[in-house]
Amino acid sequence: MRALMIEAVGVSAMHDVAEPTPGPGEVLLAVRHVGLCGSDLATFTGLNPLVALPRIPGHELGCEIVAAGEGVPADYAAGRRAIVVPYTTCGQCSSCRRGRVNACRYNRTLGVQQDGGLAERLVVPHGKLILNDTLAPRHLALVEPLSVGFHAVERGRVGRADRVVVLGCGMIGMGAIAGAAHRGASVIAVDVSPGKFDLARRWGASHVVDASREDVVQRVMDLTDGDGADVVIEAVGLPATFRQAIDAVCFAGRVVYIGYAKVEVAYDTKFFNLKELDIMGSRNATAEDFRAVIAFLEAPGRNPDDLITRVFPFDQAHEALPYWVRERADVLKIMIER
Repeated sequence: MRALMIEAVGVSAMHDVAEPTPGPGEVLLAVRHVGLCGSDLATFTGLNPLVALPRIPGHELGCEIVAAGEGVPADYAAGRRAIVVPYTTCGQCSSCRRGRVNACRYNRTLGVQQDGGLAERLVVPHGKLILNDTLAPRHLALVEPLSVGFHAVERGRVGRADRVVVLGCGMIGMGAIAGAAHRGASVIAVDVSPGKFDLARRWGASHVVDASREDVVQRVMDLTDGDGADVVIEAVGLPATFRQAIDAVCFAGRVVYIGYAKVEVAYDTKFFNLKELDIMGSRNATAEDFRAVIAFLEAPGRNPDDLITRVFPFDQAHEALPYWVRERADVLKIMIER
């Protein structure tokens, strides 16, 4: 079968790879849609320290069941559509013992620490599938990235009375905007690309801040009566936005980091103490987050097509990452369709 492989930094090509066969408890999937993630772009540009090349990317997957191995429940029948939960869990580490399996110490995400799903077919354990025949097939591949934003909102304990700043209006940031607004919070969306602001408003932002033209912290203070935000969710991964989150949050506020900086970050740590902040990391998403996003997308009037910047047919998948590099400022989500 064919798969897209990132061969080296800046080089991707279609390859013939071995056809997978489902074993006991496993399901063979026809991969219909793959969303490209910022981690895939980082792999392509040589900025993902978690990946060894060559690698088949892809963990945002919408699939159709082809066949099931021995011991798979009858619900997982051929023809049913499914979303893949692309993370592994060891069941033994401290995170898993606490039930926070999304942060498994030994996690191997598809397309990152192991080959992913940008291929014609894929085999996964049936327990890693969420069956769904309701959402449009293309939208199945949007559930995982939106779930990462929803998980950050859960980590930040966002409630109706909160004023939430989301730094970064990429796909993960859009999930955080939508998740916070869905809980009734007032959301301030921050980005350097004004082209994303209309979309941020449609997905729940009450205010937008152009970080390329405005003093972000001062603007947040103006919008929050001088207090700062109750919750700041960082979805960029730059030292400047890591520090900005601390400056923009209120006293006794919460900061949630989804992105991670590729270099060390220097802080004036007195504000950790003076503000008595809750500072949290947010990693991946839980099955509950996936289900929350599915319910959100299934609500009347939801149409997430506006999140998709461009769709490439599978035969042209090798063109998608170079395109993203060239058009980075204007790309939100690239989808591969088969």
